[in-house]
Amino acid sequence: MQRIQGDVLRGHLEGMVLAALSRGEAHGFEVLRRLEELGCGALSLKEGTLYPVLYRLEEAGLVQAAWEDDSSERRGPRRRIYRLNKKGAGDLARRRADWAHFVTIVGGILGAPA
Repeated sequence: MQRIQGDVLRGHLEGMVLAALSRGEAHGFEVLRRLEELGCGALSLKEGTLYPVLYRLEEAGLVQAAWEDDSSERRGPRRRIYRLNKKGAGDLARRRADWAHFVTIVGGILGAPA
């Protein structure tokens, strides 16, 4: 399967990250893993691409983030855990509706089956 990366993803990353977080709270690496899994391995994202998206979503009030509890038995540095909030869930619903409309219109123009 051809990998999807670069310009093709621009404009969609925020919605894709919100969708990954709709499956439950996660740290950045887990978000990357979910996107790769949901994208059937065709998605190629790097941490350097993901974290600015997470920061923008947090700044926009669409996700909440907190540092992992120190009492964890996990070794290594603490991780920042991201969680979709009510505003983010509403934004995701709007993005999904916009996407469905886009696919219908462009699919009709390109002759793809609906």
